[in-house]
Amino acid sequence: MSPEQEELFASVDALLEQVTADDGLPQPAERRRLRKAAGLSQEQVARALDVRRESVTSWEAGRSEPRPPKRAAYLRLLEGLAARHPEPPGAPELSESPASTAPATAAPASTAPAAPARVAPPPAPPAAVRPAARGPEAAVPMGAARRPSPKKAAARPPAPAAHDPRFADGPLVVLDGDANAYCVGGLILDCPAKDIVSLVEWALDEARLGAERLHRSGKDADPLVVLTAAAAERLGLPALLEDRRGLRLAEDHPAVRQITRAKWKLTRRGFGPWARVYRPAQSGQRRCVQFAVLPWGALDARAWGSAGQLPPAELARVLGAYATRVITPRGSTAVSGLELMTALRPPTRAVKDQHSGAWVSGPMPGSLTEPVDPAPPEAPDEHPVAAALHPRSHQRTPAEVLDEEAFDWIRDPQLLTDAECARPFAVGIDVNTAFLAAANRLIVGLGAAVRVAEPAFDKTVPGSWLIDLSGIEMDPRLPNPFTPDGTRPQGPAWYATPTVAYAHELVAAHGLPVDLAPLEGWLRPDSGSYLDPWYKRLSEAYKATMADLGIEPAMDEGEFLAAMETYKETDPSLAALLSAIKSTVKGGIGKLRERPQGAGYRPGERWPALERPTWRPDIRAAVISTARVNMHRKLVKTALASQQAPAPSGHLRFTDEALLPVALLSDCAVYFSDGPSPLDFLPRTAEGKPAPGTFRLGVSPGMVKHEGTQELLWAVKMLDEGHNPARHIKGTDAAIDGE
Repeated sequence: MSPEQEELFASVDALLEQVTADDGLPQPAERRRLRKAAGLSQEQVARALDVRRESVTSWEAGRSEPRPPKRAAYLRLLEGLAARHPEPPGAPELSESPASTAPATAAPASTAPAAPARVAPPPAPPAAVRPAARGPEAAVPMGAARRPSPKKAAARPPAPAAHDPRFADGPLVVLDGDANAYCVGGLILDCPAKDIVSLVEWALDEARLGAERLHRSGKDADPLVVLTAAAAERLGLPALLEDRRGLRLAEDHPAVRQITRAKWKLTRRGFGPWARVYRPAQSGQRRCVQFAVLPWGALDARAWGSAGQLPPAELARVLGAYATRVITPRGSTAVSGLELMTALRPPTRAVKDQHSGAWVSGPMPGSLTEPVDPAPPEAPDEHPVAAALHPRSHQRTPAEVLDEEAFDWIRDPQLLTDAECARPFAVGIDVNTAFLAAANRLIVGLGAAVRVAEPAFDKTVPGSWLIDLSGIEMDPRLPNPFTPDGTRPQGPAWYATPTVAYAHELVAAHGLPVDLAPLEGWLRPDSGSYLDPWYKRLSEAYKATMADLGIEPAMDEGEFLAAMETYKETDPSLAALLSAIKSTVKGGIGKLRERPQGAGYRPGERWPALERPTWRPDIRAAVISTARVNMHRKLVKTALASQQAPAPSGHLRFTDEALLPVALLSDCAVYFSDGPSPLDFLPRTAEGKPAPGTFRLGVSPGMVKHEGTQELLWAVKMLDEGHNPARHIKGTDAAIDGE
């Protein structure tokens, strides 16, 4: 294009920028269709418009709109593509990305009441999180609507018919020190409350807060009020909690006394970082408000990243997206992960009594309906079941306790081959949400375990098995899959069903001369895929948030690796949301075996967590067992695919050219490589595709991403000193228990 023509087009663009926003920009689905019809990538469009590829992704998903001068240029591109690629008559409308589709249970942002000087923003998709505003304007986003407290308002606007009007203002508010209550969707309410009791009453009687139940037999989510430091000060709360051990206000604090005088109650954890103020349900109606106090550490930075430092409006968007995609936060991400299990599979449902005809509470099929004690090998040392069998000083052996934990293994440096030492790089790959992937379609026990002597192994029956797997010999360069540290078992030990099933798989696949016969079992004949809804909801939340950050499943491997290098810098708010979702997975699984807390506890006593149906160490063991054998299965497939000679039957050994790891830490594996990228060492087929059964790069749970790269000598030094390179491969300490 000549300079003169460029100037003419620039003049046209300037005119186009002056037109109104109603400029005929196609719908997001049509934008995506036109680009794909022309065979253009998002990267090509982004380069032409001088924007980031993530911006094009957001435009095509409907999460954001282009602004001048990019808007006019983007419109011209789409008009040109539409002329070349008209939509076929009767063609179905393209679906939008998962991120733009809100679950049916999501609470919408409300519209503002009619007023001459106030205009409500158009309803945004509840699942979307808009980019954070920068600078002073972040406190009140442009175009946000302010709705007065209903006591001041002349009339309420009718709620959208598609959503529950009780929760028209969304699941939560973030309160600042100037009586502004920031809701999801940009709405700002006036909150006149000056103490905790009046704030509770405002949240229940005047604001329209909460969220619909996730299961028809479950419970609606209570309103959540998030208190910033300024709001806490305005309400008379201290900047820091003096009780650092109990993390709660003293019983004689004025706020606690006021709550008691007003006939409200606190749960046993009192008024701390996460507090619940309630009255007992009457006629089936709950009266409860949850509080998250930011200056007291309600949003742990290890789970929420920098979310606790965000401006109130931006924090409302992040927490609102978490509430919509996962669950309204009810405590730490670990607590929320466990609560999500119950919300998706409630323990009871309404059933009709055959004699009286009245509706009564009955157990929910497929759910955990009542607390059950663990089998003796499944019980932690301090549990009454274990304490009754062994003295306090006794160290239980593998034949006495189930030890299903994640890998923490390094290879003996003496076993490094010359070929491996000639590769200049150590490259780490990490399995996306490995524990979440392990929960998919996992059959777990729903009731108590039954002891069986010398049972015939059945991989469809969940439980714990006492069996000798020491006869299965591994290549010494590969970790043994039956122990967390990768060493060979020394005799009979307790294992969860997935581990024993994998042992049978190895024996059958490689013709190993081993006879596997369980000596004893604690088995659960009542079983089901209890975690499936939990997996589905968290998996969708994870993928939708990654899509918001520009990481799409349809990317090729090179695009994926490039995007993953910078995705956390795309939007800090979304990065905080992603961190919280991953912590919800890890913490929720951990909570299944919550240990006793508090200095006053004595081993052998029961503790509160034991009284809930979701205290199930056997389910935690099954998930971790599945994640560990999934990792080992891919290690073996990768080694087999990388060696030229087929493996002979009868043993599990590999040739020198086989690709074998040098370190493992939970879901991270470190390999030596000729290049710094995973693409430089992962085995491929003759067609250039990933070898079947091996690690695959991608965004979905169970696929892998690049964890980090270091020099060969760095990794060898770590091995020589007995340190795990997988813990430090990305330059920081990795989490030992995965995502």
